Amino acid sequence: MTIDASETAVTEEAVGSLGAGTDPRLRELLTGLIRHLHDFARETRLTQEEWERAIGFLTATGQTCTDTRQEFILLSDVLGLSMLVETLNADRGPGATESTVLGPFHMTESPVRELGADIDLVGSGEPCVVSGRVLSQDGTPLPGAVLDVWQADTDGFYDVQQPDLQPPGNGRGLFTADAAGRFWFRTCV
Repeated sequence: MTIDASETAVTEEAVGSLGAGTDPRLRELLTGLIRHLHDFARETRLTQEEWERAIGFLTATGQTCTDTRQEFILLSDVLGLSMLVETLNADRGPGATESTVLGPFHMTESPVRELGADIDLVGSGEPCVVSGRVLSQDGTPLPGAVLDVWQADTDGFYDVQQPDLQPPGNGRGLFTADAAGRFWFRTCV
């Protein structure tokens, strides 16, 4: 496929517009993003109407975001990008649990709870106990390991999706493994 010189010029102009004071790594990332986006547009022969619909989709996604709801993370998950980034950066040895993305509606400030506490604050299902041990790759217990757990209610909703129906922190908790690496907590299924 022959690329029109003006198409190439547009790409080079965009790359050249990055300021001289731009952090080198940021420049590398933005340059790659610009080049790949432009290549995508050329490869698919993106029309103006299609581009406007894409912009509308991204705008609607952004307008749905709030302080507690980050739709761009969900979009990244749907596109498989979150898992790819996680996989590229996973440093695991043989026998280690595979890494994974944090999942939907993770919160960086979940409530700290005592071992055995109930994370289901509304009694919305059949009670159960979750327990296990955190071990190193050689099987040595990892005392003090922090487990960050969260789950949806029995209807499939997280607390941040229903702030008027669920109390903050429902279905969430940070637990610290005991001296033998054990943890346990109560919840519902």
